[in-house]
Amino acid sequence: MTITQTSGGQAELTARYSNALMNTFGAPKRVFVRGEGAHLWDADGNRYLDLLAGLAVNALGHAHPQVLGAISAQLSTLGHVSNFFATPTQIALAERLTAFATVNAPGLEARVFFTNSGTEANEAGFKITRRTGRTRLIAADGAFHGRTLGALALTANPAYREPFEPLPGDVTFVPYGDVDALAAALDDTVAAVILEPIQGENGVVEPPSDYLRAARELTTAAGALLWIDEVQTGIGRCGAWLASAASGVTADIVTFAKGLGNGFPIGACVATGAAASLLGPGSHGTTFGGNPVAAAAGLAVIGIIERDGLLDRAVAAGDRLAAEILALHHPLVTAVRGRGLLRGVVLADPIAPAVAEAALDAGFVINAPRPHVLRLAPPLIVTDAELDTFVAALPGLLEHR
Repeated sequence: MTITQTSGGQAELTARYSNALMNTFGAPKRVFVRGEGAHLWDADGNRYLDLLAGLAVNALGHAHPQVLGAISAQLSTLGHVSNFFATPTQIALAERLTAFATVNAPGLEARVFFTNSGTEANEAGFKITRRTGRTRLIAADGAFHGRTLGALALTANPAYREPFEPLPGDVTFVPYGDVDALAAALDDTVAAVILEPIQGENGVVEPPSDYLRAARELTTAAGALLWIDEVQTGIGRCGAWLASAASGVTADIVTFAKGLGNGFPIGACVATGAAASLLGPGSHGTTFGGNPVAAAAGLAVIGIIERDGLLDRAVAAGDRLAAEILALHHPLVTAVRGRGLLRGVVLADPIAPAVAEAALDAGFVINAPRPHVLRLAPPLIVTDAELDTFVAALPGLLEHR
């Protein structure tokens, strides 16, 4: 039997990457070979504090023993049967997600379509909107909803959109957080309004506190669906199962992914009320979505977050982190945005990419979604002591321009 070579140092593996993978992400900044808790190790043995969690995915950190145990136990029992059949883990996870989506409307009908990613969850949402008999959609400036053609049509980044136009759908973009602009764009041709509770890829931007409630009132009056994308913000990242729950609204469509599987690919589109029955037999499908192993991972993640009080922990740790960064009184730090453990450090100068590179060299994984913003989305299990090492290093990192 031939064993595929997976070893090698950073330089060798990077060269092999460039020869084998499409150049869609550019050269990898590091080749990581191991993770444990909130730490990663690269191919040369260097250790890093992971403050990005795989883009808000690894809510429980790396190699969490109980998530691994749930995945292994399920895979050793039943791995895949197709969606011609059901499994207990699939049903149980769907029940948990419908409860999350209807937390402000207990007893409201809700149904789940499982996927493998957030983009696919948003594709399912897009198809639901088409079943309303209307085709026009409203999304927000600064929005990010994915890279497939349907999700990309809802994403307001010209650099992502323009190479692939024409994109599907009739989409109107309005300023994020502007109720008057949303009201002016809404009429009886609109199928749905899609919004993020916090725009992560736009630099962790929050709307006014009454924005989602106003969007719910406006969409209801226009006979349109309200669709909330919780792919990055949900499953505890912002200190609640849904970041939108605090607004008191119940959306017609809610999409999840990222933190739900702690790295195991899974996504979900939940529809509530009348929208729950808009997709019927034959109207959508997936080969791997909702497989029993992914569902077992999702159930394990939810159970551990509940057991360990990680919703409250995300709030406390995030508030403390923001306060400690602001307490530095550094002239280049103008604000810390966000909720829970999704935070954007806003800088006075457009140096965030250089600071993120310096942080990586210093052993911290962060990123710069915008030139003026550093994004922090660490595992929910990160300790105060671990976060303190980054805060202590930040003034030195900000010297890199």
